[in-house]
Amino acid sequence: GYVTFLGRADESVNVAGRRFSTMELESTIVGVPGIAEAAVVGADHETTGTAIYAFVAPEHGADEGELRERVRDAVEDAVGAVAIPEAVVFTPDLPKTRSGKIMRRLLEDVANDEDLGDTSALRNPEIVGELQSRTPD
Repeated sequence: GYVTFLGRADESVNVAGRRFSTMELESTIVGVPGIAEAAVVGADHETTGTAIYAFVAPEHGADEGELRERVRDAVEDAVGAVAIPEAVVFTPDLPKTRSGKIMRRLLEDVANDEDLGDTSALRNPEIVGELQSRTPD
């Protein structure tokens, strides 16, 4: 048989048997006017196995309630209803390493309400408490 490698496992989420590219979802979300930056991760879900959590940094002054609906509508239009994020978590910034890369592992831990482990590589450690307080239980 053949094995085809399509990308890193952390660059996709599998929801109800369908695989979605986190890059495609993030690109769709960032395309929504009022969104400055976004990161998408998978979180454990009782029914679908995995739920999509979108961590979103809005532009200054943007209305979060309106943006949440626009994000969900944009994802549904571009990718389909099964890819609509279970949670859209607004945050002033995303957790990043000193080199500027988003720490997806940390976002997955926050989404799954797990121990965050080592956060010493963060350039913005103050964002951790903010994320935990804004993420639904």
